[in-house]
Parts: sequence; C-alpha cells; structure tokens
Amino acid sequence: MPRTSVFIDMTPMVDMAFLLVTFFILTTSFRPDEPVHVNTPSSTWTSTPPEHGKVTITIAPDGRVFFDLDNQNYRRDLLQRMGDTYGITFTPDQLNAFATGSSIGLPMSAMGGYLDLDPDDRKKVEQPGIPVDSTKNTSNELGVWLVNARLAGNNPVILIKGDQQANYPSVKYVFKTLQDRKVNKFGLITSEEAAPSTNQLK
Repeated sequence: MPRTSVFIDMTPMVDMAFLLVTFFILTTSFRPDEPVHVNTPSSTWTSTPPEHGKVTITIAPDGRVFFDLDNQNYRRDLLQRMGDTYGITFTPDQLNAFATGSSIGLPMSAMGGYLDLDPDDRKKVEQPGIPVDSTKNTSNELGVWLVNARLAGNNPVILIKGDQQANYPSVKYVFKTLQDRKVNKFGLITSEEAAPSTNQLK
C-alpha cells in the first residue's frame, strides 16, 4: 500500500494559545509602582516567603516607614478597621483606591485626601511615612496598622524590607513597635549574596 505522510492540523492549538494569551492579558492586574526605592542588604541565607498573606514594612533610606498588605480584600478590610479606630469613614471609591494601591506611608489624618486624588496625582505625592516615633508628639500609628492588619489578613507573615543605608533610630522604632505588639516572629527581606567559598588558598 502506498505510504502517506502524517498531517497534523495545528489550527486548533494556535487558536487555544491565542485564547490563553488573551485571557491572561485581560485578567492580570498590575500593581502600581512602589512609592520608594529600597536597596536591601545582601545575605547568603535563602528562604522563600509565602506568595500571599504577608505584611511588608518598608524602611526608606531617609527613615520613612511604609506599610503594605498584599491582598485586595484584606486591604479593603484593613482600611475600614483603621477608619473605625480613628473615627474616619471612607467612601467605596476610597476603599477601592486603597485596595488596588501599593505601600502606604501617610498618617491617617492625610489618608482621605490622598485617596481622593487621581492615580497619576497620587504618584506625585511625597509621602512622609507612617508615624512610628511617639516621642515627637505623634502617636505610633505603625502599631495600629499592625494590629488591624493581623485581624484583617488572618494573622499574615510579617516581613521587614529595610534599605541598607536606613538610619538606626527608624529601624529601632520599627523593631520596638513589633515587640510592643507581641510580634516576635518576622522575616527580613534581603538581596541574594553568593555563599562564601569553602576552598582554601594554598
């Protein structure tokens, strides 16, 4: 019998590939840029944090402190709890703006006006950082953020992302806040460093 070459119709596979690409493009939501750039110190220790359910406390080079919770539903609940604590009522638009935003570094007194801005205008705001030093006639709002985030986020993992040039007092205030709130287990975010060589020079 004459032999015939095998023909495989690739049209359905190409269609499926384009459908998957379209699906991912339409359903993927990109988080806005972080308000501050941080150069973390290096470390040889490697550990993978959870993909979801974590709080990140960022310490900028100038000592400003920023707070982030990674889940949109948790963030919306977190802001409602913060509003209840400080007697502030947030509108649905403000809650959505906070839920889809990135790290926050503002005192609660300025939160409403900040969330009312357009997304492009919010990027231009120089955030002063969350108050952590109660000795400067301000309350330690970072501790309140921590308490409400643990309630809203179902006890998330606490991570600290500090710049390698961050001043010591700011780091000390963050650690003290964690200790005062009975948070004795947290992680430090660092950049990867090559492990030291075990070979000895001869």
